[in-house]
Amino acid sequence: MAGLKEVRIRIASVNTTKQVTSAMKMVSAAKLRRAQGAILKLRPYANKLNELLSNLSSSADVSDDVVFFKTRKIKKTLVVVITSNRGLCGAFNSNVLKRAVTHINTNNKELYDGGQLDIITIGKKATEFFGKRKYNVIENHDSIFEHLTYEMASELAEKLMNLYATGVYDRIEIVYNQFKNAVTQILTVEQFLPIQKLVPKDAKPAGNVDYIFQPAKEEILADLVPKSLKIQIYKALLDSWASEQGARMSAMQKASDNAEELLKSLRLMYNKARQASITREIIEIVSGVNALKG
Repeated sequence: MAGLKEVRIRIASVNTTKQVTSAMKMVSAAKLRRAQGAILKLRPYANKLNELLSNLSSSADVSDDVVFFKTRKIKKTLVVVITSNRGLCGAFNSNVLKRAVTHINTNNKELYDGGQLDIITIGKKATEFFGKRKYNVIENHDSIFEHLTYEMASELAEKLMNLYATGVYDRIEIVYNQFKNAVTQILTVEQFLPIQKLVPKDAKPAGNVDYIFQPAKEEILADLVPKSLKIQIYKALLDSWASEQGARMSAMQKASDNAEELLKSLRLMYNKARQASITREIIEIVSGVNALKG
């Protein structure tokens, strides 16, 4: 059995760890409330905007006018992987990285083997992971989560749109964690460009969709399509940010619970050791008294 001093040191150490994990849990909970509020407010708007664009893409006239609707033969692909800058959030980062690697090996194997697949990382964990392996990381945006704003997301979206419009890439995909609640994140692989057509399950095959445009169709699309794509990127970033805070809060809660269980075991061990020490001292005193009497 460990000595009293050693057990006391371990108890103090675990207590310190518990205080740190509890503090980190409260900080993550506060950040989660803000992030959750932001994504829940944005999501209905982003989904409706994306649905509108998908419906518009079913119109041949619209699809021909906007380059972001046009599909091309896939010769080169860009994958955007979104993780966090820090750890201590359970399997949040490892799940995204595994999903990205699986997606590349399953759906983009030929492009990867031929050197026609590039990666943009958002978050230091993704940058470190892919930087140590044989992947062509063309750039990273690790600082974007330090102060996440729509303007920063808009700048990134414009860069991706330009890469697609100029023909550098024929498909752009995003891999990230979609926020569901504080303890659940949904791994998502989303096609950013070209814009996918919306095909409802109960829809019947139809020809062109007849829309009435006012003002001019070109003016509406010139404003609507880029805005929708920027919102889509912003939503993915907010989803990942909220998921990170939820994952970290859950991980710190589990760490605090484990620390409390360990403290109970250590206190029991300490009490047993203390009791054994007292019993031993009593026996020594009684033995000494008996020896003097003898």
